[in-house]
Order: sequence, then C-alpha cells, then structure tokens
Amino acid sequence: MQDIKTRCCIAGGGPAGIMLGYLLARAGIDVVVLEKWPDFFRDFRGDTIHPSTMRILRELGLLEDFLALAHNEMTKMTLHFDAEEITVADLSHLNAKEKFVAFIPQWDFLNFISSKAKAFPNFHLEMETEATDLISEAGRVVGIRAKNKNGEFEIRAGLVIGADGRHSTIREKGNFKIEELSVPIDVLWFRIARGGIDDKQSLGYMAPGRALVMLDRTTYWQCAFVIEKGELETIKAKGLEEFRNFVATLAHMPVSAIGEIDSWDKVKLLSVAVDHAKEWAKEGVLLVGDSAHAMSPLGGVGINYAIQDAVAAGNILVPAFRHNDLSLATLQLIQKRRTKPTLRMQRIQVFMQDRVISPLLKEKVKLKVPFALHLFKWFPVLRRIPARIIGMGFQPEHVEIEF
Repeated sequence: MQDIKTRCCIAGGGPAGIMLGYLLARAGIDVVVLEKWPDFFRDFRGDTIHPSTMRILRELGLLEDFLALAHNEMTKMTLHFDAEEITVADLSHLNAKEKFVAFIPQWDFLNFISSKAKAFPNFHLEMETEATDLISEAGRVVGIRAKNKNGEFEIRAGLVIGADGRHSTIREKGNFKIEELSVPIDVLWFRIARGGIDDKQSLGYMAPGRALVMLDRTTYWQCAFVIEKGELETIKAKGLEEFRNFVATLAHMPVSAIGEIDSWDKVKLLSVAVDHAKEWAKEGVLLVGDSAHAMSPLGGVGINYAIQDAVAAGNILVPAFRHNDLSLATLQLIQKRRTKPTLRMQRIQVFMQDRVISPLLKEKVKLKVPFALHLFKWFPVLRRIPARIIGMGFQPEHVEIEF
C-alpha cells in the first residue's frame, strides 16, 4: 500500500466528516475521508434531519434532490403517558421554510452527500480504512497512520480532522482531555414491523419505569427503549417474553407485532454518553462532531450539531487553506464559534435526563406527568419553544464559503 499525501485528511465518514469533506472538495481543496466500515449501514446511527440542516442543504443547492429521497416528515412531537397525550413541540410555526423534521436512515443521507462529493475530483473516500495513530513532527501533527485490508500506510496532510465519533482514535492519540457529564440512562435499540394504522407524529411512549421512542423507517419501526443505566441484566433476567409483552403494551401494539424479537441478539445496548473535549484543536489537528462533543439522543440533535460543526469549520478552513494559514489560532476559531451552542444544548439534555426522564424511569407504580409538561397542553403557544430549540438549535450556521 502506497503512502498518500493530501491537504486535509478526515478520519470518520459520519455526518461531520462527509459534509466537511464535501465542502472542502467543492472549494477545490484536496481531501481524503476515511471510513472504517465497508458501507454506511449502521442501525445505531440517528435518523433525524432537522430544519437547520435542510436550510444548509438548500444553501448548497442540494435540498430538492435530498427531499426526493424516500423519507417521512414529522411536524409535531408527542409524548404518550399511559392514556394521556401531550404535544411538546409544534414545528408548524417555525421561522423556516422547512417546518418539519425529516426521518431518513442515516446511511441514505451519507450515501447522498458522498455521492455529491464524488463529483469533485479532489474528494477521495476510502472505505474499510481507519486511522490508527497520529504522525507528529516538531510538536505538530503532520498526518496519520492508517490501515485497510491491504495493510498499513501513512497519509501526510496539512491538517488532520478527527470526525471519528465518540470513541475517536484521533481524540485518544492526540491526548485531548474530555469532560464527561452526568448520564443516568441507556438505550436498547431494536426494530419491530409496521402494521395497521400508525401514528407518524408520535415521539414516544411513557409508562411507569419505562420509555419508548419509535422512529418511522417506512417499512418498520426503529425503536429506542430507554432504561436506567446498568439495568440491562435485570431486564434480561426477567426473560425475553416479558420484555416483548412490555414493549407491546407500551407501544399499544399486539404482541404478535413484537414477535420478530426472538433473541436478545436483536436487542442492542447503546451506552449513552454526554461529553465534550476541553480543547478541540492542537497544532495540525482538529476535532468536530461527536469526537469533540458526544450528544445525548434526546431531541435527535446529534447529526444536526455535527453538520453545524462541519459548516462552521468549512467557513473558516476554506479561506485558511487558500491563504495557507492553518495555525492553531485559526483552528481554535472553530471551537470558539461552536462551543457555546453545543454546551447550551448539552445542558438542556442533561437537565431533561436528570429532572424528567430519570425520575419517570424510577417510578414503578403510578406514572405522574411532570407539571412542566402539562403547560404545553394548557398553553399550546409554548410548544414553539422546544420546536425552535430542536428544529434550529442554538446559533445555526449558514454556508459562507465562496465556491
């Protein structure tokens, strides 16, 4: 395997990595993106594309083609507490052209963006290739060591970007310090068949000690069953049949619809983490997306905040590449731009986990709807607040690059 030389090497083919690779390549900058898997097909990847991301796609001239892909649209987010239903967010009043959340498997989104990027000759996507270490010279990162099925090799780059997720190799090898926030929950991830009349506007179902979120993937429901952290073994000890019965009751579906969960192998544990790097950049290396800040699944904002990072990075890096100014001070501008909106969202997620979700999961007898949620039912205008926070996020980015 021959060594490679490029202007920018991005480790990680998730939303942040692929979007940033597209932006750099479109601006004429040679970029290599590494994705360690042979394809983008991962059930544990999130599905929600929010209005903030669709606005970016519109600014790039990609929205029409994106919306032509098979997807579902959600305008209201609703929680079901036993027999009581409360709409907590209504996007129909959002100050945006796209007043909905698009549900689309993330692999379809990544295939879409990468296919657009491949139209540019200086975009190089290397599948089944992963970064294994950083190469440093005179105190500056100058490339990475990588491996694929053909062996090990080096990629020399003017800038290395870690977009390789919450278990980032770039973050680890760069000795970036991480601050972890409180996370009292985990998620069990599985699918169940579609059947009958389904409520596509549904956000989730709550019952004493349990919470279930159902994501519409057209031919089946992708389900996230929220549990207290460390509770999986207790659930397993009660047996698969009891688990299926509980899911069916919670989702208001017949037990037969849950029959395909015939093994615990079909129930995947996703360990929830909320953290952020204290510094996103060092000489020659930058973190973005989950590598810089792992988000809770609450609100489905992770993909969208990763893409916001990519756009902010593109806005700053394109002129930096053109002027050959990849100094640490330049890289730190990206963290400065994205830290405040990221931490604000993480604080909201932690507050919801600690003050709403965790107490509900601890309630084993009678479910009590938090008083604050009743306000959304009594005063519908309040639903516009979470709709704005979830739909657009804090400090949403615009594409400022001159292509």
